[in-house]
Amino acid sequence: MINGTNGIFSNVQSFFARFFEKKTRSVIGVDIGSSSIKVVQLARKGGRAVLETYGELALGPYAGFEVGQATNLAEDRLSEALTDIIREANVTSRDAGMAIPLAASLVSVIEMPTPPGVRLEEVVPLEVRRYIPVPIAEVTLDWQVIPDQGTGSELEEPEEKPKGPMQMMPNRSRILFAAIHNETLSKYQNVAKKSGLSLSFLEIESFSSMRALLGRERTAVLILDIGAGSTKLSIVEAGVVASTHIINKGSQDITLALSQSQSIEMHKAELLKREIGLSDDIVNKETSQTMQLIINTIFAETNKMVLDFEKKRHRIIDKVILSGGGSLLKGILPVAQRNFNTTVVYAEPFARIETPAFLEPVLKDVGPNFAVAAGVALRKIQELE
Repeated sequence: MINGTNGIFSNVQSFFARFFEKKTRSVIGVDIGSSSIKVVQLARKGGRAVLETYGELALGPYAGFEVGQATNLAEDRLSEALTDIIREANVTSRDAGMAIPLAASLVSVIEMPTPPGVRLEEVVPLEVRRYIPVPIAEVTLDWQVIPDQGTGSELEEPEEKPKGPMQMMPNRSRILFAAIHNETLSKYQNVAKKSGLSLSFLEIESFSSMRALLGRERTAVLILDIGAGSTKLSIVEAGVVASTHIINKGSQDITLALSQSQSIEMHKAELLKREIGLSDDIVNKETSQTMQLIINTIFAETNKMVLDFEKKRHRIIDKVILSGGGSLLKGILPVAQRNFNTTVVYAEPFARIETPAFLEPVLKDVGPNFAVAAGVALRKIQELE
């Protein structure tokens, strides 16, 4: 199935919205990650999104692993875990939206000639097929034209445009497209159904994070989402994804490195990681150095993507936002600030949501881990308008 250009990307909303006529005042956003499930329940009151409850449940024990370890659970075990967190977090709504991992999708930007008179809705799907490694009938696809961003921080001007016959070359358009395998969609729909949820949309997690973390920024921003099994990078220009990348290292690799270097069990290494972090304490120097090796590898690959983007787009990254459970590692912010030549901040998805005053310090601390779930819930709350 191929959707048209007015589909998943309009107003920083992504995949496959199907609105129901019946509306409720409370909704939930669900983020099924590799190591845990996060849920956020919001209500609309007085025109604002208000937090009602939230919660996280580790998936490792459902696969016979330790807390913090990445899993790949079957439908039945995922629905069991989702049912458990719904109960434990006292979730009352069943009207939900759900995020799909970036790794389970294909998001890319391509550039193609667009001579005058060309109907993009006819030629773009044909061009995009070249980049999809499975038969087009097996995926759900959507796309949009990326508008030229004339504002924001810029590097040196590119070389002078060619003159003469080269000026007759057709215009070129940048196209953002996203594809998800139909089997993946079916899996998540079944998980929601088995858990008793009424699911109105699925969307790729990068778009959920954007909604929760970005305002009206016109400059280029990098969302650096450090998960358990991988790290997801999304560069956003003026509310539009300009580039995505996955690094196959995450917080689980830090735990594994500690376990191996100190010959301790994984659960003890996980506790050690959370307790010490990237400490400057001389007593814990060796432990911190082991962890920093993994972090430095992630940051080095991130910088490669940033430099490639800045070279191609003649834009500089104006801000880096640390997101995901791995960004909760103690001491990671100053290390990130030393690695990136720009402003680095923690994700604060609850800043756009009305919350109880006494919870604000807690929500600020855990916020980076709930960016996706909060972003899904914020989209879902828009359905009540």
